[in-house]
Order: sequence, then C-alpha cells, then structure tokens
Amino acid sequence: MTEERQITRRNLLKTAGTAGLISLVANSHARADESPAKTFRIGMISATIQGKSQPRNGHNWHFGQYLHPTCDLDALKKHYPYGHKLFSNVLRNPKFNFDELPFPDTRITHYFDPGDPQGTVPFTEVFPGVKVVTKLEEMISEVDAIWLGDASGLGDDHFDLVAPGLSKGLPTFCDKPIGGTVAGTKKILEFARQHNTPLMSSSCWRYEWGMEAALRMRDSGEFGALEHVSARLFSRYSLNGWMIYGQHPVWAVVTLMGAGADAVSMYEYKDTCHALITYADRYPCHCWFGQPYEKFEYDRTDLYFKKKLYSFTPSIEGSFDYGYHYQMFRLAATFRQMLLTGKEPVPHPEILEVTAIVHAAAKSLSDRSRLVKLAEVMS
Repeated sequence: MTEERQITRRNLLKTAGTAGLISLVANSHARADESPAKTFRIGMISATIQGKSQPRNGHNWHFGQYLHPTCDLDALKKHYPYGHKLFSNVLRNPKFNFDELPFPDTRITHYFDPGDPQGTVPFTEVFPGVKVVTKLEEMISEVDAIWLGDASGLGDDHFDLVAPGLSKGLPTFCDKPIGGTVAGTKKILEFARQHNTPLMSSSCWRYEWGMEAALRMRDSGEFGALEHVSARLFSRYSLNGWMIYGQHPVWAVVTLMGAGADAVSMYEYKDTCHALITYADRYPCHCWFGQPYEKFEYDRTDLYFKKKLYSFTPSIEGSFDYGYHYQMFRLAATFRQMLLTGKEPVPHPEILEVTAIVHAAAKSLSDRSRLVKLAEVMS
C-alpha cells in the first residue's frame, strides 16, 4: 500500500456516513480516556485438523493477535516470513490502528495445542509473555476467557477443547465450523446455555466493512425490503472445502437474512458449486463457491433491495489488506465487547442454522441436488 493509498482515520470518517462517524468518534473519545479496571487474560487454543496440529493456525496468528499488546516483528520474520509483510505494513502498523489498537485491557497469557505443544513455541516468541501449557487444566484457573482458533479443521474436536472453560464460566470464542456436525454444534450451544456462559462463534465475513454498511442499509429501510442475497467465494471449490470454507458465504446470508431457512439444494460442476437456500416466507438466497474472478478479492456479496442493488468485496478503497485488517479487528473487538458486557453478540439460532445449511447442502449433493429440508439434518 503506497503512501498515497494509505487510509487515514479522516478518510474513514468521510466514508463511514453519519452513523459510522458518531460511532468512531465516540470510540475514539472512550479510548483516550480509558483506564481499564482489569486486564482480561486470554487463554488461546489451537484446534487440530483431525488430530494434526496447525502450527501456523491463521485464525490465531492473524485474528487472535489483536488481543495481545506486543508483537516481535523480528521473531515473526524468522518464524512466519509469509505473514511478516502483512503484519509490519498493516496489522501491526500504528498508522492503521483505528484509534483502538492495541486494546488496553486484553492480553494472551496461555497457549494450548493438543496436537503438538512444541509447535506453539514460535507463537510465544512472536508474542512475548505467552506461556505454553500442555494440558487445558493448566490454563483454565489462570485465564478470564478462551479463544479457540481453527483455520482449516472440521470442528470435530471443538467441544472437548471449549467445554472445560465453558463449565467454569469463561467467556469463549469458538471458531467455525463450531461443532463440525449439527449435533456437535447443538452440543456446544446447549452446554454454554446450561452453564450460563457467554459464547461467540462467527465467520469474519460478518464484520467486513461492506457488511456493516449493508446492515445499516437493511435496518434503515431506506431502500425497501432486502429480498435476495448472493454470497460468492472466489477460491476453488471441493466438497471438503465446502464443509470448512463454505461456512463463509453461508454466514453472509444468515447474517443479512437472519435465521429461518427452510431447505437447501446444491449443485457442483468441477471446481465450482451453487447452493440455493430457500425460505417459506421470502425469496431464496444463493451461495456460489468457486466464482471466477479477474482480480482476487476472496469474496463478493450482492444485496438486492427492493430499490437498490448493493455489492461489496472485502477491500476498503481498493486495499484488500486494509479491508482484511478491518474485518479481523472488528471480530476481535466484538469478542472483547462480550468480555466487557457479558452479552453474546451472535444469536444461537443463527450459529446453528449455518451448520445446518452447510450439512443440508452436502446431503443434497449426495442425492442429485434434491431440495433438502433443514429439519432433516436438525433431528
């Protein structure tokens, strides 16, 4: 990103609109006067890929790192050269801190990898002060919250990894796919409810700059009813990829439309697939995994209001890196807000419906693209 392309706070205020400006200014004033009553100690867990460790778990290295005040960029260059440029130019660049970073009251204190404890050592060198633990029990009594990150796993180990913290009342972020199966997701949600413990799970697409603008448009009613959403993922499709990364476009649809889907039909051709999500009381919505693209943006979402078509990608003013930074920052900031308020930011029915849609689509594919009722996979 060149000096001319740098996105300043002033430019963000100009593009945010009145509501966004008020929110950003209010946050800025709160940040300046902030004197934290306590520092939240975060225990970070790296999920496995069917038992195999994820030493470069991007959802911890990229997403969770916002919760830690310091980052050793020299150590990062040594252990994670691929990520060094992004971190030094954007993620850890004080010019792009949204007047919020680093958070004054969060710190990652413990890191647990059930697959390979030694694989976590590079993370602790890059983020000073983080302690490697070999058993979950070692961190549970010494932290205030849990962050479980999973970049490419199936979610099959998530319950075992988050249950100890949930049972102790530790607010928890559980990455997608939250439970791997519909039954697994139900198990985690019900366990959190039983212990009255705040739980958050979501795709980072929920926090894109364009998504936040889309939600403001929807809620204002200025352009009429939101009738249809088309969420597209540019990466190449495979069925295994759908079960993990197909979560993202489904999350986009559910974020905008809320819970209430009735059935799903999915069709695949080579390295692309289309999933049609139908409702009993509204127009259908659409997920496309494997859309061809001219310029890589990772995803694009179209909203068809009665009076307007609104389309967005992750980029902010042409910068994908800055847009990526923003959505990850907002995800971490929402988790922090849950710690401060004790209020869950994402309704449980939406979390469960995302899992159900993904699995109903896979069932449809195995049955010649039959329209599969969500009730079939919910039972």
